[in-house]
Amino acid sequence: MKNTLKPLNTKQIAQQRIDILFKQANTIGKTNPTLATEYIKTAQKVAMSARFPLPKKYKHRICKHCKTLLITGFNCRIRIQQKREPHIVATCLNCGYNSRIPLKKKKKERAKIEQTPNISHETPR
Repeated sequence: MKNTLKPLNTKQIAQQRIDILFKQANTIGKTNPTLATEYIKTAQKVAMSARFPLPKKYKHRICKHCKTLLITGFNCRIRIQQKREPHIVATCLNCGYNSRIPLKKKKKERAKIEQTPNISHETPR
């Protein structure tokens, strides 16, 4: 006999747990960084077990090398670089790892720029 109850969506539950773990890591991050790191690792395990990728807003706040929570001014330095393509460089002050986050124009703005006709400024002869 099959269970007729509909199971809850695992992605929604995983998202709720990840949100809670990141909130806890943010509140305790400056006072106890090792516990915040454990919260981050647990959130990553929850996301992996539910086959749910971490949202970008959380992914950019984790050092990819030492898995610590990046808190600007405490254990992280943020710089904006204009060379090549504009991007943000976040340097972890624990391990020295640099992560680069590209800054792109919105798709609507790029489409408007591409659709503008080429107007020459020369006078006809």
